[in-house]
Order: sequence, then structure tokens, then C-alpha cells
Amino acid sequence: MNYLAVPSDKPALYLLGGIALKGLPKADADALLSQSKVVGLLAYLALSPRDAFQRRDRIAGLLWPELDQAHARAALRKIVHIARTTLGESAILGRGDEEVAFNHEVIWCDTAALLAAVDRGHLGRAVELYADEGLMPGFYLTDCHDFDAWLSDKRAAMLESAVAASWALAQHLEANSHRTEATKQARHTVRLAWSNERVLRRSLTMLNRLGDKVGALRQYEVFMRRLRRELEAEPSRETVELIEAIRNGTAQG
Repeated sequence: MNYLAVPSDKPALYLLGGIALKGLPKADADALLSQSKVVGLLAYLALSPRDAFQRRDRIAGLLWPELDQAHARAALRKIVHIARTTLGESAILGRGDEEVAFNHEVIWCDTAALLAAVDRGHLGRAVELYADEGLMPGFYLTDCHDFDAWLSDKRAAMLESAVAASWALAQHLEANSHRTEATKQARHTVRLAWSNERVLRRSLTMLNRLGDKVGALRQYEVFMRRLRRELEAEPSRETVELIEAIRNGTAQG
């Protein structure tokens, strides 16, 4: 099975750059995604390790922390039924009465495709799948603090995977003398991880090494302004020293 390509014969769940469900009648998809707890369930299962079953008690506690176990499990059974009614009975697998799992054979998901692309070294596809807005932008569940903490961790992990893939692609392009594409990819890496100065310094060094000194200086200026505006902070001494070396022509590649 090709996990990377978007299928034409099954529903596709998108969680990167926004939440969408394609491959179904629009009215059905919209009705399903309008229910935040159903979205939370699908996201939790889709973002779990592939083919791993998850405990119903754990999911019920994340999605309905205000309810006792019996009522939370009843609420979970209801939304599992709703999801299966729309997506197909086998979309959510069950193991006994205690565990459920996302069926990747029945529903394609962009996050799973991205991680598969990274694992298989398909760096360009991984970079293509990740949207600058990140994982499920703006989504949260009211009063479900543990779920929101879990999602925050997943957002950070997905971003880290995307940044690593983007930087590895930049290095690959440089190694194969695709200088223009390498500089573009280096800039893209910094946009993804704009507040990570280690990533920034790597990008500045690569841009300078590839002869794009002006681009390196411009990249630093954009970073510095945003750092001051959004975090009210200043660049580290190591970053300042690197940019001065680039300006003076003494930076080591």
C-alpha cells in the first residue's frame, strides 16, 4: 500500500494546516467535523503509533474529564458510533470492549503519510505535506486540559519532524550542487522553526557558504525583528557573533 499518495478510493483525513475530511459527500464530512469531540477522537487515534490500540478509559478521560467513568465511556461509545456511521464500520477498529484504533487501511491521514515519508527518506514529500500553520491550528477542547496538553506535545513533535526533513533536504540539495534549491530550502527550514537559533545559525552558514551573503543577512534581520516583536528578546551571543563574521567575510563554512 502506498501510504504517501492521497487515495482516490477512500476518505482522507487532513490535520496539517487545518482540519478537513475529503472523499465523502461534503454534507457528511461537514456534519462529522462540526462535532469537536469526534474530531478529538479521530485525531487522538490517527496520531497514535501506527496500528496501536488505545484504551477506551484513557480516551474517555481525555475527552470528558468532568464525567465519571461510566458516563464518559457511554459518551465515547456514542461518538465512535457516529464516526463509524459516516466513515464506515471498519474505520475505527475495536479489540474487545476496552480498546480502539484508527484503521489506516480504510482512511488515509496526512500526518501518517508525513511520518512514513520521513521514515522512507522521501524528504520532498514530507516537506510538501507539512503546512506552515502546523498541526490542527486553532483546535482545542474546552475544559479538556489533558487533551490540549497532549495535542501541544504532538504539535511540537510534528514540527520537529518537519524541520528535520526540511533541513535534511536542504543538505541533500547542496550536496548535489542544486544551489538555488538548497538556499530556498534552508530559508524554508528557518520559517518553520523561526525561534530556534540553532536552526537559524545552520541556515545562515549554509546561505553564506552557497554565496548568498545578502540572503543570510536578510534572514537574520527578519528573525531579529520577529524575536523582539513577539518574544521581547535579543539574539544569543553565538548568533550575533556568527552574523558579524558573515558581514566581515570571516565566517567558517
